[in-house]
Amino acid sequence: MDFQTILLQDAPPFAAITLNRPARHNAMSFQMIEELIAAFNALRERPDIRAVVISGAGDHFCVGGDINDLKAAGGMAAEAQDEAVSGIDRLLRRIIKAPQVVIARVHGSALGGGFGLVCACDIAIGAVDASFGLPEARLGIVPALIAPYVIRRIGLSRAGVIMLTGARFDGVSAHEYGVIHEVCPKDILDECIDAVLNEIHQCSPAALRACKQLLQVSESQSLEQSLPFRTRTLNTLRAGEDGQEGMLAFMQKRPPKWAIE
Repeated sequence: MDFQTILLQDAPPFAAITLNRPARHNAMSFQMIEELIAAFNALRERPDIRAVVISGAGDHFCVGGDINDLKAAGGMAAEAQDEAVSGIDRLLRRIIKAPQVVIARVHGSALGGGFGLVCACDIAIGAVDASFGLPEARLGIVPALIAPYVIRRIGLSRAGVIMLTGARFDGVSAHEYGVIHEVCPKDILDECIDAVLNEIHQCSPAALRACKQLLQVSESQSLEQSLPFRTRTLNTLRAGEDGQEGMLAFMQKRPPKWAIE
């Protein structure tokens, strides 16, 4: 697919997606959302990619949904409106269900839909001076599509404060609230991302994919319901090529050689 609003680069074992509308502070147009979905659909078929880093071109990560698109949606038929507006939900579900580790690299502003995008990523690293918030109520609307993902990340009470005030907060507070997992000065943001990628590089690709599935199953099923899946997953990996290699490498005190490097 010929992307117009994002950049997709891959250098196995990692890939990078850049939101590429810097003149609009990477506001998510309907087109950008569909292109992001297409990118994650393509990456789903790439077992050689272990992690995907999402970042924003220019001075901001993402300031949210494109207001022009939201206003234009009012001229669509009701069904078309619902389909267009719900695209952000389809995108966030694609990210959560992606077999790769998805990492948000946050600088500048991460507001509205951009905030939701951060909350859907497995790992988020943000700059100290980054700006976070859900300003929708100040625009006369609500963060209806991203609310479940925000609540999933930080809990109902904290999400309520952020939604009901529309207030912005910095990277230090975002880290305290659990929106991001690590905060650092902007000038070493890439170093922090590289450090996480180095840790991921030491993990088995098969085990990483299984961990992503395990997280989803553990969230959606009771302990009793998930037990067969958890048992089967462990036994399958233990008997598999990476499991055998990983345990042998540990005993021999050497780095493992995974089936897919």
